[in-house]
Amino acid sequence: MNARLRLELQQVTLVAVTSVNIAATVAALERSMAQVAFGSVKLIADNAPEQLPPGIEWIRIAPLASASAYSGFVLERLADHVATSHALLVQWDGHVIHADRWRPEFLDHDYIGAAWPQFDDGFDVGNGGFSLRSRALMEACRAPGFTPSHPEDLAVGRENRAWLEAQGLRFATPALADAFSAERRGDPAASFGFHGIWHMPRLLGRDAFWEIYSALDERTTARRDFRSLLWQVARGVGGLGRAATLIRDHYWRARA
Repeated sequence: MNARLRLELQQVTLVAVTSVNIAATVAALERSMAQVAFGSVKLIADNAPEQLPPGIEWIRIAPLASASAYSGFVLERLADHVATSHALLVQWDGHVIHADRWRPEFLDHDYIGAAWPQFDDGFDVGNGGFSLRSRALMEACRAPGFTPSHPEDLAVGRENRAWLEAQGLRFATPALADAFSAERRGDPAASFGFHGIWHMPRLLGRDAFWEIYSALDERTTARRDFRSLLWQVARGVGGLGRAATLIRDHYWRARA
């Protein structure tokens, strides 16, 4: 997208929090920045590349030793680094993919993440890996009435949702969440962004995906979602056997 035609979201801070897969996380920030002009862009991490791309501010923190520590940071400290009305939280495997799918009504809500198909009780919005959060919600997550837990998106979207709504905070409907992001349901071709490694070969192209995948220093998520990734790659290379061989070869080439 031509820089002059980028979507203007000056009221949104693009932010990533991580202690692993730094290069892939920076790539996710860059892909989002290529399509959207944000109010600010922040990498909150214990390390950063020597040549940090222009426009990204590095905020150094102590290493996050676990996924639980990540959840604690997002719930209790993220608000300290966001001066705009909203934050768009991204991870290495989830970022903006179609800026032209942005809807102004996203900003009318305090929390939007991809809808969860595994829940049918109305508390099904949603995934935190690619999520839009208002400052009001971030402040509420460290208020005395909020009960923090891990993972942080379940703490926000399910365990504390009723309390948050009682404070006047507004969650997106599942339909609006589908327009915002696709993860385990929805279509990333029709959404503003996505989350999930299994979407990446189709959305980024195999070469771009392999470049990111081969440089990962931590593959827990990739292992957990290996089956979904395998099926996605298989669609473009002629079957499961060929896909498994490609993934295996790229894994060992990265480790050589």
